[in-house]
Amino acid sequence: MALVIAGERSGVGKTTVTLALLASLCHRSRQVQSFKVGPDYIDPMFHRHVTGRACRNLDPVLTSELYVKQCFIHHAQVSEYTLVEGVMGLFDGVTPPLSKGRGWGGVNDFASTAHIARLLDLPVVLVIDCSRLSGSVAAIAHGYCSFDQQVNIAGVVLNRVGSDRHLSLLKDALEPLQLPIVGVLRREENITIPDRHLGLVPTAELPQLHALIDRLTHLGNTCFDWERLLPLLRTRGAGEQGRGCISIFPSRHLPIRIAVAGDRAFNFYYQDNLDLLQQLGAELVFWSPLEDAQLPQDIQGMYFGGGFPEVFAQQLAQNNSARHAVKTAILSGMPTIAECGGLMYLCEQIVDFEGKSWSMVGVLPTTALMDGRLTLGYRRAVALEDSLLVRAGVTVYGHEFHRSRLMPNPNPPLFQTYRYDSEESTTEEGWNLLPSLHASYIHQHWGDTLDIPKRFLKQCCVFKFTSI
Repeated sequence: MALVIAGERSGVGKTTVTLALLASLCHRSRQVQSFKVGPDYIDPMFHRHVTGRACRNLDPVLTSELYVKQCFIHHAQVSEYTLVEGVMGLFDGVTPPLSKGRGWGGVNDFASTAHIARLLDLPVVLVIDCSRLSGSVAAIAHGYCSFDQQVNIAGVVLNRVGSDRHLSLLKDALEPLQLPIVGVLRREENITIPDRHLGLVPTAELPQLHALIDRLTHLGNTCFDWERLLPLLRTRGAGEQGRGCISIFPSRHLPIRIAVAGDRAFNFYYQDNLDLLQQLGAELVFWSPLEDAQLPQDIQGMYFGGGFPEVFAQQLAQNNSARHAVKTAILSGMPTIAECGGLMYLCEQIVDFEGKSWSMVGVLPTTALMDGRLTLGYRRAVALEDSLLVRAGVTVYGHEFHRSRLMPNPNPPLFQTYRYDSEESTTEEGWNLLPSLHASYIHQHWGDTLDIPKRFLKQCCVFKFTSI
């Protein structure tokens, strides 16, 4: 068994509840594996900080239903307890194309928390924001319990309860439903994780994180009905394990060394992508474009994930030697992946929210301009020409999440992109300027598209043996 933490809508406290449960379990010296529904990068950082284990994303848009099942079984089987944090409201999903399947009962809830709960046959605990509710809490709980009988709501957590009198009213309203209350959290103004333009501030930037986790541990220890929760959280036995989510492909060559940008500016990576590179024969060498003057020695490829280069643009600009080393390596033909924040780093400049301009690597003849407009959503992208990662005509699925735009636009473009649930084209996206460079705003999860990391490492191998 494992447990899904869902919300009746966004902002009700799913992450706080999830982190409190994880912190309490770890405080009890329990082994716990966490998962996150959807394409999110930052929530999994907090999970990992608490548990010491990489959080895995469960997203059938970026991968597939089969991959979600296999990934869940593979990683859950090695822990005592398993917890899944949902995304948005319980039934909030997307309309899938025919190639991906259909939502429940005509409802567009593909890739929703409910979809994952049905797919993995897991019970759900529903978090309800009670700050402006009393008797109406019963109507909300009843609606969510009855909307889809295939989703087993095993209990509710009442969040932001104002007083003992308030709690009494909520309990009285819920009593006829015979729905267990498995947690009660009072209004805690000191349990606030700061956020900014793309969500929560990542863990590496929070000096007060240790104190925050201590407070979450206290909440976890004191605010939940553990007699009810522990049996739901306990991982199923070995008889239900199934096969792992990632096949191992031994390399025919010596290890390929990939420099992975990993610091406060670049930290948006799916752990499964990194695992795949290693299992395909790569050695990952982490370095910091903020702090390191040079690239790691003896590398045959580079990987720049997303993050917040705009926040650290001045420090990135001041590290002239690192920028020069990256530009020299790319122009020499070193295979390089740059996603979102990584793409911005390879531009000539970043213009921040205050209008200040900062010099970047300068491989791409464009400027990344920060503005207030949020670009957000799943994308279906069709490759326009052969490139480092995909052949012309190949379709990939990804996710965009940024508040910057490029000026001028890509030339030549890498992808023709579409909304995930529409045939209407959104834009031409990504730079296909060099055959050894993949630069795109679109984040990809390679779990169900092994040809992509294979193709990347093959080109890294060619570079290794042609540059000797």
